[in-house]
Amino acid sequence: MPIWAWIPLFVLLFVAVLLAIVVVLGRVRGGRYLRPIVTFLSKVPLLKRWFQRMSIAALERQNPELASAMKKMQAFGEPKTAEQAQRMLNLLTPGERRAYMAAVGEEGQMPEATNRQLRRKLEHGGAGMPVSAKQVSQRPGAAGRKAGKNAKKKR
Repeated sequence: MPIWAWIPLFVLLFVAVLLAIVVVLGRVRGGRYLRPIVTFLSKVPLLKRWFQRMSIAALERQNPELASAMKKMQAFGEPKTAEQAQRMLNLLTPGERRAYMAAVGEEGQMPEATNRQLRRKLEHGGAGMPVSAKQVSQRPGAAGRKAGKNAKKKR
């Protein structure tokens, strides 16, 4: 039998081995080793859409209200202001809002840092710079001005 007749068998065998590797990586430690591979493959637009569809389909089976909320959030886009975020939340039904807030609450919980370096990094917002809680105006020179209509004018 000629060697070119074996090529389809080798291709099928290679695809089967790749599929088996993906399944095993997905099962080991909850997919910890599969996540970087999926992140890398998500840079390809076609695969990114495919992964998003798979993720939404899995979410619809587990929590249909959260999946519906996520679809609405994607359609609305990223909110830039607090008003936009409030408008986005007003689009959701009460059940969807509860599911979304529960998911955001779970995501927002951060594990406790184990050593001093990680605790300091968390205190400083992860970038090494202290996080300021004070709201600063974007306009230059606005920090020294008094706010409001009844502010006294300098003479």
